[in-house]
Amino acid sequence: MTAESPSIFSRIIDRELPADIVAETDDLIAIRDINPQAELHLLVIPKTGAYRDVTELADDPELLAKVVRLAADLAKQYADGQFRLVFNTGAEAGQSVFHVHAHVLAGATLDEGRLA
Repeated sequence: MTAESPSIFSRIIDRELPADIVAETDDLIAIRDINPQAELHLLVIPKTGAYRDVTELADDPELLAKVVRLAADLAKQYADGQFRLVFNTGAEAGQSVFHVHAHVLAGATLDEGRLA
């Protein structure tokens, strides 16, 4: 990500692109995923583009904790508090936008491909 080409998430945060926003704080925005992989599929996105992935976000434990807390709050609101929190790190792991974000997944479709 460069200053000349902001990520799709930066463009959503700046309201250059539309999104179904479900929550927003000073530091975070949460939106519905446009290609849901579960009954509930939300993205929790820090408003800063300073971190490409969760390994970089680990250098900011306060912001990482805010991401997890908002994910839990959204899961309580939309999915009785039960959810899967996924961070893809790297293209081969499925990361397609290199602006850190967490996937909040919940619902019946999670029964398939269960991780223990």
